[in-house]
Amino acid sequence: MGKTPLKKVIKAKLKSHRELSAEEKLREKMKYEIAHELGLDDKVSKYGWGALTAEETGRIGGIMTKRKKQYNLPTNKMISERE
Repeated sequence: MGKTPLKKVIKAKLKSHRELSAEEKLREKMKYEIAHELGLDDKVSKYGWGALTAEETGRIGGIMTKRKKQYNLPTNKMISERE
């Protein structure tokens, strides 16, 4: 796939209405679940992901990384290499 970060690949696919892979769908689902758990879902749905602070996005990313390790899910690099 190249060196394009996975989050940019997913964003481009969502904008162009292309189908996400199972791993990409899982990553997006996890991101929304964590945002909900942190009470950020209203902010995200109203203003978008860009409205979150660096602290908020960092917290979401940290929890995602922790859960990926906990549940032995593929890393972003592994997902990107499969494409």
